[in-house]
Parts: sequence; C-alpha cells; structure tokens
Amino acid sequence: SNLTVPVGKTMVAWLCLSSFSINGVKAFGRSGAARSAAFVKLVPNRANVHLKSRSSRLAASVAADPNTDYDLVNKESGLDKYDPSTFEGDIYKWWENCGCFDPDAKQEPFSGQKSPYVLPMPPPNVTGRLHMGHAIFVALQDVLARFHRMRGRPVLWLPGTDHAGIATQLQVEKALIAEGTTREEVGREEFLKRVWEYKEEQGGHITRQLRCLGASADWSRERFTMDEDLSKAVVEAFVRLHEKGLIYRGEYMVNWAPMLKTAVSDLEVEYSEEEGKLYFFKYMVDGSEDFLPVATTRPETIMGDTAVCVHPEDERYKHLVGKQAVVPMSDGRTIPIIADEYVDMEFGTGALKITPGHDPNDYAIGKKFDLPIVNIMNKDGSLNTNAGKYNGLDRFEAREKLWDDMEASDLTIKVDPHQQRVPRSQRGGEVIEPLVSSQWFVKTEGMGAKALKAVEDGDIKIVPERFNKIWNNWLTDIRDWCVSRQLWWGHRIPVWYVGESGESEYIVARNEEEAREKAVEAGHANDVTLRQEEDVLDTWFSSGLWPFATVGWPQDEAIEGSDLSRFYPGSCLETGYDILFFWVARMAMMGLELTGKSPFNTVYLHGLVRAVDGSKMSKTKGNVIDPLDTVAEYGADSLRYSLVTGVTPGQDIPLNMEKIEANCNFANKLWNICKFVTGNALKDLSDSELSELAVDGPIKKEEFDTLSLPEKYIVSKLHTLAASITNDLENYQLGAAGSKIYEFLWDQYADWYVEISKTRIYEGAGGGGAEESKAARRVLVYVLDMSMRLLHPYMPYVTEKLWHHLPRVPKKDAQAAHSLMLADWPQMDDSSPLVSDPVAVSTFESFQALTRSIRNARAEYNVEPGKRISAFIVASGELKEQIERELKSLVALAKLDGDQVSVLETGSDEAKALNTNDSVQLVVQDGVEAYLPLSGLIDPVKERARLEKQSEKMNKEIQKLSGRLSSKGFTDKAPAAVVDKAKSELAEMEDQLSKVKASLEALPAP
Repeated sequence: SNLTVPVGKTMVAWLCLSSFSINGVKAFGRSGAARSAAFVKLVPNRANVHLKSRSSRLAASVAADPNTDYDLVNKESGLDKYDPSTFEGDIYKWWENCGCFDPDAKQEPFSGQKSPYVLPMPPPNVTGRLHMGHAIFVALQDVLARFHRMRGRPVLWLPGTDHAGIATQLQVEKALIAEGTTREEVGREEFLKRVWEYKEEQGGHITRQLRCLGASADWSRERFTMDEDLSKAVVEAFVRLHEKGLIYRGEYMVNWAPMLKTAVSDLEVEYSEEEGKLYFFKYMVDGSEDFLPVATTRPETIMGDTAVCVHPEDERYKHLVGKQAVVPMSDGRTIPIIADEYVDMEFGTGALKITPGHDPNDYAIGKKFDLPIVNIMNKDGSLNTNAGKYNGLDRFEAREKLWDDMEASDLTIKVDPHQQRVPRSQRGGEVIEPLVSSQWFVKTEGMGAKALKAVEDGDIKIVPERFNKIWNNWLTDIRDWCVSRQLWWGHRIPVWYVGESGESEYIVARNEEEAREKAVEAGHANDVTLRQEEDVLDTWFSSGLWPFATVGWPQDEAIEGSDLSRFYPGSCLETGYDILFFWVARMAMMGLELTGKSPFNTVYLHGLVRAVDGSKMSKTKGNVIDPLDTVAEYGADSLRYSLVTGVTPGQDIPLNMEKIEANCNFANKLWNICKFVTGNALKDLSDSELSELAVDGPIKKEEFDTLSLPEKYIVSKLHTLAASITNDLENYQLGAAGSKIYEFLWDQYADWYVEISKTRIYEGAGGGGAEESKAARRVLVYVLDMSMRLLHPYMPYVTEKLWHHLPRVPKKDAQAAHSLMLADWPQMDDSSPLVSDPVAVSTFESFQALTRSIRNARAEYNVEPGKRISAFIVASGELKEQIERELKSLVALAKLDGDQVSVLETGSDEAKALNTNDSVQLVVQDGVEAYLPLSGLIDPVKERARLEKQSEKMNKEIQKLSGRLSSKGFTDKAPAAVVDKAKSELAEMEDQLSKVKASLEALPAP
C-alpha cells in the first residue's frame, strides 16, 4: 500500500505494523533491520529513524522467532528510562507469535475443572479505523480476558469484523461515481468484485490497531461475517426462522435512503436540528369557498395526501367533517376530511394533512381509517407518476416547483422559518425519506418474550441492573424487524421467486438446487425459471448470530468436544449501552430461538467516552482525543488505564489528557520502583539467592508468622487487596478494582514499605543483618511481583516488561510462553483465603499515624528538610514494643536523630517528667503521644522575634476593629451584616493573639 503517515504518528505507524507490505517491504516476520528499513521507507523524511534502543532491536528479533529466550533478551536490554514506544509493539508480537492468546495457552486442553470464559468481541467494521469507542471496549474486555486467563480459565476472546453493508457499499459507490459510472451500469457481479477488492485493500487496519492497544484476542480464530461458513450460518438461520413461521414478506413504513436506494435501520438514522421552513397553505373544501389551513415542512408530499384530519370537538372544523377536500395541484383529486382525537387542537392550525405513504404517524392513522396508501417517490428520491406533472423531479426540486404553482393559484398562506429535527443517513448524510415498501420481516413478539424471560429468570444478567427497565420497555413494545436491504454487498436473501416475473410465489431454500427441488415438489416443471431475491439481509441479522455462528453453528451442533459445545453459550457480552437493542437484544432473540440457549450469561454495558466537561467529542469543538496519537505519546497502558479506572458500568466516561499523563506518571513510578528493587535491593545477589526469591504462589501462614511488623502489614494489605480486586472483577466492578491497585502501589508499597526496606538492607540505614535483609528482599519481590499480576489486566505492557526482570520460577510445561499473562493470579481459589493479620495492620497504622504527626509538626515549624530532630515517644504494651523494634524505620521516615529518640512507657516517671513547656506535644491517638523538644525544632531567639512581630501586628488590627465597633456612627448606621462581620473578625483576631501569646510563653526564657 502507498501510505502517507504524518510525522506525529510515525511511532504509531511502527507499533501498528503487522503482516502487510510497505512499499514492497514485508514488515512482519522479518529481522529488526528489515522492519526498520520498511519503517524508513514509510517515512522517507525520517531516513535516520531506526529502532530507538538496543532493547527494541533485541526484542524485535524475538518477535520474529518465538523460540528465542525472551527473558535473556529483555534482561540484557536493562531498564533505562520508561519509554513505552521501545517495547510495547515488540512484546505484543512476542505474545501473539508464542500463542499466548489461545484458550489453552496456560494449561492443557480440558485439563482443569474451571469452565471456559468466552468473550465475543463486538465486530468493528472491516474497513473502519480506530476511535475511542473501540479503545474503551478493548480496554474493558482485555481486563476481563487477562483476569480470567490468569485465574486458570480457558479464555476465548473471539475477534472478527463485520462486512458493514451500507458503509462499505457507500464507499465503493462513491468511487464509481468519481469514475463517472454507477453500480447499475457495471452490474452486480462486477460491483461485488470491486467491493471485495476494496475490502482486501482497506480491511485489516482496524485489527492491527486493536493489537496496538494490547487486545489479547485469539487472532488465529478471527472471523469475518462474509466468511463462507458464517454465510452458510446466515442462510440456515433465515431458512429455520421461515420454517418456524417467523419470517414473512409484507409492506411497512421504513426509513429510506434515496442515495443508497435501500431501507436502513433506526440505528442508521441520526437526527439533527436544522433551520427549515414551515409552509402554510389552503386545503379547499370541494364545492365551497371554505378551506382548512394546513402546515407542512415537506410540501412535495401533498401529492401523496389521502385525508385531512381534525379533532372531533374542534368547533372551527366540526361542520367540515365528512366532506371532501381538493388536493392542491392534483387536477381535482379529492380526499376525505376525517376526525380523530390524535389531533391536538391547540397545536398549529389544528388541521393535519394525512400522508400514509410518507409519514409513520400518518401511516398509523391511515391503517385506522383504511385510507389508501399513495407512494409518490421513486427509489432515488425523485417523484413518480403519482405526483402528476411533477413526475421525474427530485424531491427538493419538486418542493420549490409545487409551492410556486400553489402561490400562482392563490393556495398559499405564508412561509415561516422553522427549527426542525431532520432525519439523516448516518453513513451518507442524505435526508431519510419515510415510505411504505415491500420488505422481509422477522416476527419479534414471541422472540422478544423469550429474551424478556431470560433476563427476568436470571439466565442473562445485565450490568448495570438499571438497564433492565429499558430492556423490558423495548422488548415489551417491540415491532417486527425489517431485515431486507436494497443493497448488493451482504448476504443475499435465500429466496427464489417462481416464474419469469412477479413475486407472488416464492421458495425459501439454502441454495438454488434445494429451491428447484422444492419447486418440483410443488408441481412445477424441472426447468421452471427461478429468480433469486435481489435484496440482501440487514447487517444486524448476521451480527445477531455472532456468539454461536463464530464457534461452529450450525455445522457442529450435537458434536461433543467441538468449539460450539465448549465455547457456547458465551460468558460475557461487553458493549456500549447505545446498541443494547440493535445488537444485544437481537443476539439474545436469535440465540434463544435458534439454539435454545441464551447466547451469554452477562451483558456488561459501558458508557460513551466524552470530553472532560461531559460534552460529546467533536472535531468542530476541537476536543477529540485520538487513541493512536495518545498511544504514540503516552503508551497504550496509560490510555487503557485512564479509560477503565474511576468509572462505573453504564456511566459515560470523561477523558482528558491530564488524566492520561497522570497515569503515564504512575507507569513511570512503577518502572522506577522495579529499577530500585532489581538494581539496588537485589544487586550483587548470586543466581541461587535470586532463585530463592522467586514467587511460586502466595505466602503461607508458616512463613507469614515469622515476618516483622512492616512485612506483615504490607503482605496483609496486599492479600486483602487481592481478595477485594478479585471480588470486584468477578462482579464486573472494573473501575473500582483498577483504582485500588494504584492507591496500594503508590501510597503503601512505594511510600512506606520500599523506604522501610532500606533500613533492613543497607548498613548505613541501620540494616545489613542477614536474616532481616533476606526477609525484606523476599517481601519486596513478593509484593511487587503480586502487584504486577494484579495490575497486568489493566497495564499489560509495562507489567510484562518489568516482570521479566524479577526472580521467577521456571515456565510450566503446559504454558505457551514464560509470560506474566499466563502466570497465576494471586488468589486462584476463593475457598482458600490469603493469610493476613488485622492486628498487625492496626498496629502498623498506629506507627504510620505517629510518623505522619511528626512529619506534620516538622512542616508546621518549618524545619529544614535535612535536619534531624529529637523525640520522646510515649506508648504502652505491644504497641510500645513494636515501636521500639521499628525505631530505625521511624528514624528514617520521620527524619529523627537516632541518638536522641526514646520510647517511654505510658505513666512512667520518665513520661510524667516530660515538660510540655519546652516541647511540642503530639497526641497521635489514644495511648500514643510524642514530645518534640522545641530546641530541636526552632531557634528560640528567632522564633521569639517572629512571634513578637506577629503579636504587634495583631494588636494593631484589634485596636482598629475595636475602635470601629465602639463608634456609635458605625454600629448605628452600618448594615447589621457588616457589623456582625466586624465582630466576627475581632473575635477571630483575639483568638489568634491568645495562641501567639501562649507560644511566646512556651519559649525558653531569654
């Protein structure tokens, strides 16, 4: 392909290269040098661009050869600075080449007791491009896939693309028009050939871009809705539904797209507020000078009117009901004046033109009164012979011409500007025309009832539950589904009409051979002419079969051990709430009807990604965040984490670059923590010592009981966190779970335990003891390893990269690769809770509170950051003993002078002797106090001068306020609110002055 990529997106282009050629150079499966050359050819003005580091070059060779020792390559590359562009693409290629996305990548097939976890990926348009709607579903679904995979369930995240009938055909039709021809001129066969060529040329970009985001889908099973077996499934579904009496041909009001010359679904119609015109005109009463004033936004539809309707109680028009009105410019055609309570007497003129053939509301009235349906429009939007002399005119041209003629005939009243909701095609942008057309329909009442019952009985659970009401409302008031589309690209309807012409007799069959057999059985000759239906099926029809057709329906029905028996029904259907009806409900109806089973047991609905102020992202507003640009600048991990955390199911997701940047900083923090652990804490350890630190399952009670207080605390917090996150993810609270990992790693592990570990490992910080340092290293590695497992579903790239630098147990034989994504989840079995000690947690939290109190006092007294201060700690019992044991940690964290710190028993003579006059007393909590001698906190001379100056200033302010309040002129004349404010300020100032005086008295005598 000849691709042009802006310089700002060059790294995205590199990350998204896959199995395709760039200017003749094969990009995938070649050496790093070859792929670098391909990249240089892609961006010729960046001829000096090469892989950014030795890390990328080494990893690139691994991507080409999955048998290469990735651990060795990764470790040799080291940990320089955090730059996701140097490793994300290479890690993904390694995952995919090693088969890590296969359902059995972690364990042997059928080896475990855990049932498969199946995620049918909503198929994006085959020729589409990545946007935030794709990014959010990838982020959420990948969290679920990676979590359940690590918990030991065979995970099938089944990817694929949709043929997107209208969108794809529209692009090819535009190309033909640009060439000066049309699909009708080139013919169906040639047109379809062109569409397949377009699909081959443009298809595949979207799946490569999904890979950039880290989607761990099983691409070896990638499906396309026009694949041969999926096409057979579509035909089989149509035939079976027809045999059940659920498919019929009939006339109904549809949304018609004149440019595409097809009916479109409600989903494919978008309404926009536009400035239009409201035309007021006279409907003359036949044989009279009377007229009914009527208003319309579409004068051209007057030619299709079959009645004028008024309210039965409207005194203005009561006398006209039952008479005839003359249709303007129709050469005297008359229509009845009818009465119905549907008309609002107070709205407009109170008289409505009824056009059953071109308005959905009028269609209903027409059915009620058995009015004729007059279609005035051709498929291309021009008027037909029913429009009389306006035959052949475009609908908008006819509007102007008809109105001019009506003006000349004195039938117009006025034209007013009018703001109106205009229905436009989502794909082509053209104005949609409601019209009655012969179409194929699916009866949905019975199928809808089954889908309703599935949710009511709990066979399908909708998350969040509030969407149950919307589900119920829609399926209770469901209309039959128009499944025919007047397109050529798609699944051609398997119907054959009998004879040279006409559509009165038809045969539904799987193929023409079967249709002919059925025709002969019906008494027709062997050589009877059979003509296949020209229309194709709605794209949503084939998408409705997605969960079961993609795993082998119908060909593998009743075959034990097949993918269909193993992976159907699915576990979770994750998608946006905006297609709950158009896709999810139809999948439920089709699955229940054709397989007898609900196609999934959970429907997880995410919201729409919006700008930070809640508004819709729009190029016009300039607030669109492009996912590929974001990945190029911040990495996929940061974007994924920003989309998933801090949100709840079904709620729209506000997103801005500040949040993404903050999460990039979090990834950088994790990177630096790992650099400290591997480059400092584990430095100079032998291979055998490192292997002893490898994490092979959770810490058990026997080992846990030997740990010291900080180690017990951080392991307890980790284990509690693991249980909480596991519960959250099992219950689809993805946002809450992700935020908890952030808080733990940053606030607990990095800020507290990493700092405390230094007092165990380094002699200069009071450590160095063999057992103590060994335990600290064990816990450092254990907590970091387990934390990365918890974080991996959210940030797969950086956690995979860093995990390879930690000591690890060897790869299990059944695993496809020695990858973090195939490692065990911290809590594999809910029946065996991880060990923790609530008492140790509570005790250490007291230690934390003590540390914070001393830090706050330092800040309040502006103690220089590097200055060490003395302290007396007063506590009792077990807490006193633990503080004494961890005194060096307190010294390090609170920056105390180790030689000037004492821990005293509550109530002891030493504690009672502490002088609050020359110390700052800190009451930490019940039973814990700290005394900080002022001599260590401040310079008494400087502090006295500062306080005296502050006291002098306050005295002046007090005198000024007191003077105002003692003045009768002020208190009698000023508003009460002003006087009250002055009194409040005086009281506050006097209180502050008393505190300053107390501080002065507390200072040592000069």
